[in-house]
Amino acid sequence: MPQGKPPFRADHVGSLLRPPELRDARVARAENRLDAAALREVEDRCIRDAIAKQQEIGLRAVTDGEYRRAFWHFDFLAGLGGVEMYESDQGIQFQGGQTKAYGLKVTGPLRYDAPVMVDDFRFVAENAGGSVAKMTIPSPSVLHFRGGRRAVDTHTYPDMDGFFADLGNAYSGAVEAFAAAGCRYLQLDETNIAYLCDPHQLEQLEARGEKVEGLLQTYATLINTAIAKRPADMTISMHLCRGNFRSMHIAAGGYDPVAEVLFNGINSDAYFMEYDDERSGSFAPLRFLPKGKTVVLGLVTSKTGELESKDLLKRRLEEAAKFCPIEQLALSPQCGFASTEEGNLLTVEQQWAKLSLCIEVAREVWGEV
Repeated sequence: MPQGKPPFRADHVGSLLRPPELRDARVARAENRLDAAALREVEDRCIRDAIAKQQEIGLRAVTDGEYRRAFWHFDFLAGLGGVEMYESDQGIQFQGGQTKAYGLKVTGPLRYDAPVMVDDFRFVAENAGGSVAKMTIPSPSVLHFRGGRRAVDTHTYPDMDGFFADLGNAYSGAVEAFAAAGCRYLQLDETNIAYLCDPHQLEQLEARGEKVEGLLQTYATLINTAIAKRPADMTISMHLCRGNFRSMHIAAGGYDPVAEVLFNGINSDAYFMEYDDERSGSFAPLRFLPKGKTVVLGLVTSKTGELESKDLLKRRLEEAAKFCPIEQLALSPQCGFASTEEGNLLTVEQQWAKLSLCIEVAREVWGEV
């Protein structure tokens, strides 16, 4: 991992707890008590404050906290041509509750025909100062995994090969647009490859008629198509997650079934990997990590406010280093702090303490952040 190039020894996934002012403004906008321009002003102010705080504690990569989004995924995907967001009968089921009831459906040819969140990135870059502006978007597999064949118009796509081809090309357009805007640190939030490690999730896919065999390779090809035209100096990271909503999760299972394809079949530069509890399995899959790639170990949980001990984190880093060189490792929380605008069940002070802890441990282990 070259010094000065992301990911950094202490890094973060991206989303942050929303401040009360922003929460109130979004409610007011939803109730038509605030216009879009006024909401944007509140968002801008809160994002500037969040960037300043990230810089103050020592993070080298900064994000907008996903403050302009209600969901980590819906907001971006609904901006693609051919995709519609709708109110569904039920939300996504987590272990202990459901999200708001929304879904996505493909109603026409998939395409990237208008900038999606490019201006959001530009705002971060313009306010990042000497920090690296990081952009996060959902992985293209997200458009398939939750709805599958049933959510794709059969007249537009009588077979799914065309769907995946167009989706990859649409994402390629998005990646090129971010690159043209100056983005050099782009993250794909990839929950679904981690879900493929959970037998229960596979059973659910099969129950609705999806073809599970070969799906991992389909997703790998899809992601490679999406990032194929990125500039040589753009870092692509992937965030592997088993669900994060109000401190609840969806899936469980170690990375063993997917590790070889994940590390060697997908042309990503780095991987943010959830490793904050036993649901993630052992570090053994790291043995497949090739030279030149980095794994950012998510050893610090974003789901609770209790602060991990430095000794525990250092011991776990030592355990991971038995399977790959510690020079190819970094440290972060296992996920963002607010995958949806509701946020996880901890305080803002606890959030910043967790991120500060990552920075302190990184300095002590690697001698750099």
